[in-house]
Amino acid sequence: MGDCLFCNIYKNEKDKIIAENELAFAIYDAFPVNEGHVLVIPKRHFDSFFDAAQEEISAIYDLLHKCKVIIDNEYKPTGYNVGVNIGYDGGQTIFHLHVHLIPRYKGDVENPKGGVRRLKPQLVHYEG
Repeated sequence: MGDCLFCNIYKNEKDKIIAENELAFAIYDAFPVNEGHVLVIPKRHFDSFFDAAQEEISAIYDLLHKCKVIIDNEYKPTGYNVGVNIGYDGGQTIFHLHVHLIPRYKGDVENPKGGVRRLKPQLVHYEG
């Protein structure tokens, strides 16, 4: 997919990759919700989590754990959110599956109860 941001990163910007296995790779989010926000991305181009093969889900799961170790060592978060946006109405803006690993920190929101329902929307503003 010549115009896919994630396919282009994998092919042309390997220096951005922080972890990789046979079927997936991980990068820091260019517009992070919090310091250390990582995206885990399958190498095969497809839109939806529900189109992933079992092997790809396992590869993504493996990298989520590897990236957690990286983030724990570098940023020392006190919690995490893991999420996937699926489809336009689900908030997906890049139509190549990617899983968000978002480190959370004590005090990053006044009351973290409710998790992603109360994540800091003021930090990520989308036009349109």
